[in-house]
Amino acid sequence: MEGSSLSVRKGAWTEEEDILLKKCIEKFGEGKWHKVPSRAGLNRCRKSCRLRWLNYLNPNIKGGAFAADEVDLIIRLHNLLGNRYMVHSSID
Repeated sequence: MEGSSLSVRKGAWTEEEDILLKKCIEKFGEGKWHKVPSRAGLNRCRKSCRLRWLNYLNPNIKGGAFAADEVDLIIRLHNLLGNRYMVHSSID
């Protein structure tokens, strides 16, 4: 595997790469990210493909402005908790 990262493309994604990634996910589904670059014909690392899908291309991502009720909830939670965040673990 030595030297393989030298040939991996970095930087901004092109529209053509986005299309290839979308088609690959449509055909094979999410997961097995180590196979995605070769299946899609992309010269990207698996992590880059996974992050591109999860953060930008996934159709289940809601984009745009927050709704009024969402803004209200954020403000109320911030007033209650401040800048803290909580990590919940399920211990059975």
